[in-house]
Amino acid sequence: MNQHRTTLTASALVIASGVVWGFYWLPVRALSQAGLPGAWGTVAITVSAVLVLCPIAFGHRQSLRDVSPFSLCAVALGGAAFALYSVGFVYGRVAIVVLLFFLTPVWSTLIGHFFFGWTTPPLRILAMIVGLIGLGIILGADGNWPVPRNIGEWMGLVSGMLWSISSVGMRRTSTLLPTVAAFVFACGAALTACLIAGFLAPLPLVSAAVTISAIALVTGALWWGAVVIGLMWATVRLEPARTGILLMSEVLVAAASAAIIAGEQLSVLELIGGVLVLGAGILELWPTNTGRPAPPIYSPAKPEDHR
Repeated sequence: MNQHRTTLTASALVIASGVVWGFYWLPVRALSQAGLPGAWGTVAITVSAVLVLCPIAFGHRQSLRDVSPFSLCAVALGGAAFALYSVGFVYGRVAIVVLLFFLTPVWSTLIGHFFFGWTTPPLRILAMIVGLIGLGIILGADGNWPVPRNIGEWMGLVSGMLWSISSVGMRRTSTLLPTVAAFVFACGAALTACLIAGFLAPLPLVSAAVTISAIALVTGALWWGAVVIGLMWATVRLEPARTGILLMSEVLVAAASAAIIAGEQLSVLELIGGVLVLGAGILELWPTNTGRPAPPIYSPAKPEDHR
């Protein structure tokens, strides 16, 4: 597969991943209503994902031995970011949590500039300014200081920052098979969810065990298994900022589905802020000719093994 086709395929996978993740809040809220409050629903989902992916990872255990600890940490950090994002849906409004997460192009550009010396073209500087203005409008829409108003919004914001760091690290170092990367991703998420669950809500006494198990297994296998495998394959083949932008398909799906199903409407100011955040993503993606060297992408000895 040539570089152009690889980029197109990776981009399509990221967009599709965003669409599917746009409905992720539904099983998270369903588990909360079924008796798993706080982060416990995310614990059930991510542990289920680890169990589903464990046999695949065991079959490729040599890949885990060969990869650098930094690479493993980068992938696991991505899982931690998505775990916080998942828990955020329990405590915050869906569209706001998603929009706060999708400031990732701002953080990715800052990381690339200050830590790796990548040239920052004027349009990307403008994108960061527009994105931060949008953030301020969203958070200050109720007339208060423009800071997150609840733990769900904080988790949405922090998860986006962590995902930016993770995607940069994966882009530069990850040589894991996508299936193995998904397993490490799920492990990072499960560990994070387990660490914070007890602080957010006491361990519940579950009565609807069959229903909870079914939702957790399906969600873990679909979102954290199949979709993340595709996302892991695509992330190391695209620039981090582009990955964050293409995932914005999730913003539209999540906002529309939350408005239709849960009746979560955005105010006029929140809509304006959201448009600015999305506009920042469009500016970030706008073609530039800066001569910036592309960040390295892994080049496995046997590319057919990674299909």
